[in-house]
Parts: sequence; structure tokens; C-alpha cells
Amino acid sequence: MWDRLIIAGGLVVDGTGREPFTADVVVEEGEIVHVGRATGPADRVIDADGALVTPGWVDVHTHYDGHVLWDRHVSPSSGLGVTTVVVGNSGVGFAPARARERGLLVELMHGVGHIPATVLDAGLVWNWESHGEYLDAVDQVPHDVEVGALLPHAALRLYVMGERGADHTERASPEEVEHMAELARDSVLAGALGFSTSRSENHKSSGGEVIGTRTAPAEELVPIAAAIGSTGRGVFHLSGLGEDVDADFALMRKLAEASAGRPLTFSLRQDPFHSLNHRKVLERLASAREQGLAITAQVAPRPIGSVAGLECSSHPFVRQTSFERIQSGSLAELVALLRCDGVRDLVLQEYRSCTSRESAYPFDRMFPMASVPDYRPHPDSSVAARAAKIGCSPEELAYQLMLEDDGEAKFFVPHMSRDDGGDSMIEDMLTVPGTILGGAGADMDFSSDSSFPTDLLAYWCRDRGGGTLDVADAVRRATSAAAAAVGLDDRGVVAPGYRADLNVIDHQRLLLRRPDVVDDLPAGGHRLLQRADGYLHTFVAGVETQRDGEPTGALPGRLVRGCRMAGVR
Repeated sequence: MWDRLIIAGGLVVDGTGREPFTADVVVEEGEIVHVGRATGPADRVIDADGALVTPGWVDVHTHYDGHVLWDRHVSPSSGLGVTTVVVGNSGVGFAPARARERGLLVELMHGVGHIPATVLDAGLVWNWESHGEYLDAVDQVPHDVEVGALLPHAALRLYVMGERGADHTERASPEEVEHMAELARDSVLAGALGFSTSRSENHKSSGGEVIGTRTAPAEELVPIAAAIGSTGRGVFHLSGLGEDVDADFALMRKLAEASAGRPLTFSLRQDPFHSLNHRKVLERLASAREQGLAITAQVAPRPIGSVAGLECSSHPFVRQTSFERIQSGSLAELVALLRCDGVRDLVLQEYRSCTSRESAYPFDRMFPMASVPDYRPHPDSSVAARAAKIGCSPEELAYQLMLEDDGEAKFFVPHMSRDDGGDSMIEDMLTVPGTILGGAGADMDFSSDSSFPTDLLAYWCRDRGGGTLDVADAVRRATSAAAAAVGLDDRGVVAPGYRADLNVIDHQRLLLRRPDVVDDLPAGGHRLLQRADGYLHTFVAGVETQRDGEPTGALPGRLVRGCRMAGVR
């Protein structure tokens, strides 16, 4: 760390939503001490003329619960301008846990976070039982980002209720609810940022069991909220709203009120089967905020989907017996086998014979990814549409395209928040008060959503019609507003007294590259790694962690315990 760092002459987008302005940013001992015209000497001066200077991105929704234990470099997030990550989302995590609950928690993270059980079994050391001890374990590992953690409801339920807690139809007894509330309070006092739960019917274990928190009643959740509220700190995160929006908001109101007004954030994803639900949710959100409730919605800047390909866990033929028999070798060996006519005919024949209408692969939503991916592809560019134009079946074309680039071809398969070539729905969610940028950093080889802030700044603030969103407001939603939603008011703003978590960005050059697969996880597991052009410098606590898209090796990041206020260390 330099005693005095000056980032000179950049266009400061300070995270508050105010108009950008040209200024120098002076950093001392990990904190911003001056924004304006710098005077006096410096140990290092960075010329930021022509670049944006922003706070570091705050990703409030990741599944890095295991990653932060086995790896000091929290990539791809740390290479994409993210300086703070939050784990324990969606009610899923690894603490509290006794030995007998570990397997169930691994299966649940495998199903929800798309992190293979083999990776988790090899990477987790389980030298904790309580959530506070888990926090201590994370605290022992230095990182290139800051890490905050929520207490996951599914793990808490299992710890208190035993295997009954994994069944969403089981109700906790009054004594069990009291025990959960007590442990939640203890966790927040030990440094947890708050509590997370999931009501999503899509959140299932690797065995297909719906998450145990799915239908937890107010009688279970409200005492937990009250216990956390009694500490004067802590926040709440809910994943997955149901069809009854009014019932969901009634529950959120009860939680906010029981917690004495602690911040509450929920994940808003547009269900394609209920095309107007997002507007109804936004109306209820506006009403709640008008009544003084600190509720925010986490939204995405693009359709939410998976990345498919031979190297990924998702593609049309991945679960077929004929494919499974030949995929044990290297990628080159697999590609060579798949190019044999006999293998090709066998795989395609099995696909056609086993596929029902309900389980058919969505070739109409399978889009080839170029070196610079298009996350808003037109329906005419889908595998199904292209196959119809050339007169072959979509599975034949998909098979052929998957072998391109020596088997490294990738495809984007949007599932939620999609407008079939448009993005007015997403614009609805991005531009109203009370929404912040969400994410999902660690879905390994299934998706690559840690790039949401980059996509927001490149597409919505520059490329879409010359820039649809105001850059100041977009940055605010990814920085100060996101930080406030998890109680971290010491970051997300470029102003004196705030942490020097900063990005220096060449906005005109900012773009995302197609995700690649790397094999660097425990047990040889693989994951998607996405890079971006345009990030010139990233600082965590005033220490440069990334330079021109490459890590410097510095590891200034630590566990963030509890709420933080600017100017208070």
C-alpha cells in the first residue's frame, strides 16, 4: 500500500447519483481523504484523464461460500471491477452445520449454486460448526476482494430441526423457532451481515428436493427478524417471489416491521409464464417505499440464462447415455469421437427417441456466442431459426456448432427476464426507484453473471441508442445503493471518509469477452472465467488488485463483519 496515492484528472462518477465531475482522488491508508484538486507529494500518481473513476462494484448476490475458503482470488468477479462480494444468499450456505448435515448442504449448493458436489467435497475442510466459526474460517484467508456473509436459512433450519428442516412441508415447533431466532441474533453479533432465505420453487437440491425454506410461514420468519432487529444491525435477503405478489409483500412488510426497519432486499426475476408480474411487483415496491420501508429489489441488466457448450454442465446431449460413455477423456479426444459419423448418428438418435415435448431442449433460445457475446440476441439468430433456414433439425445444427472452435464453442440460453429480442422489460426494472443491481458470481460452469455491472455500464450507458441510462444513476445502483442494501455504508461512494475501493475505467473501450472454461477448482473441477477490456485499475482499500485486466497479486481484502459506516474503522 502506498502512503499517499493520487488518481488524477479522471471523470469521477461518485456513486451517489450526482452528475460526474472532473477531479483528483487522494487516498491515504486505505481511505479516500480528498476529492478535488490535489496538492502535495504522492507515492504514486495515476493519470486518469479520459477515464471514469468509480467506486468498486458491490455484488450483493453470489454463491462464493466455498470459493472464499479455497481460493484467495475471487475471480471472475475481482477481474470485473467487483471489490465486495456477499455470500450466504438464497438461504444456501455451509453454516451452521454439524457433520451429519454437511452432505445435505452440499447437495443443496450443488442444486442451487450449480457447484459440483465433487468440488465442494474436495475443497471444504469443515473446520467449523457455528456460523460465527465459519466467519472466522473465511477471515483467515486474505482475498483480492472484501467478503461479507449472510446467515443462510436452509442451513439454520437443518441445524435446529435435523432432517425435518430439509422438508418445506414440515413446520418448526415454537421451541425450534425460538432456537433459530437465538442463533440468528448470535450470528449477526458475530459479524454476519444478516439473514437470507428462499421462497423459490426453482431452488432444489441436486436430488430434486425443493429447498426447505420454500414455504416457511411468518410464524417462523418474524421471530428471526425480531431477534436480528434487536441487535440494531443486520439485513434480510429473500430469493424467489411466488405468484401471489400481495402475500409476498405482506410477509416482507411483517419482516421489516418486526426488525424495527432493518433493510430488506429481494431478487426480482421476470417469470416468462407471468409476463406482467414484474410490473405488479414494482408497484408494490413503490408503495412499500413510500410508507418508509427500506425494501429494495435486486435486478439484472440483461436476460438471465445459462452458458452451454461441450465444456459446460449444460448442453442438449449432456445427460444422454451415449454421450456420457465417451466424455471421460480430454476435450480434444471428445471432439474427435463426436466427429465420427457413427457416434453422431447414435447421439442424435438417442436424443430424438428420449425427448418428450416437456423435456426438449429449448433450441429456440440457444444462441451461439461470438468472441464478444450478444446477451440480447434476436430470435432469428437462434439455433432453431438457423436450422429452419437451412432445412435441418435443430439438434443436428446444435451438434455441429458445438464442435466448432475445437469444441470450445459456447451458447447463451436465456431463461428469465427475456423480451425475445427487446429489453423494455429490463428497462422497467432498471430505471425505477428502489432497484439495485444483483448478480450471481459463482455459478461455476453454468452461468457468468458476475459481469452484470460491466454489462450495465457498457450496454445501457453507452451502446443502447447512444446510452439509455444515466451513467451516474447506473453506477449508484451497483455501488452505494447496493452497499446500503447490505448495511455497508462505508463503501460505494467516492468521497472523503469512504473506503478506497475504486475502479478506473476506459468507458469507450469497455466490453465483455466470451466466457472460457478453466480447470482450476478442487478435484479438477472446471468453471467459467470471463474477462473484460477497459478496466485500467481496480483498488481495494487503496491497494491495486487489478491492472489492465490482470491481477497484481495483492490480497488486501478481508471478511467484513457487520454494518459499516463511513469514517468509522
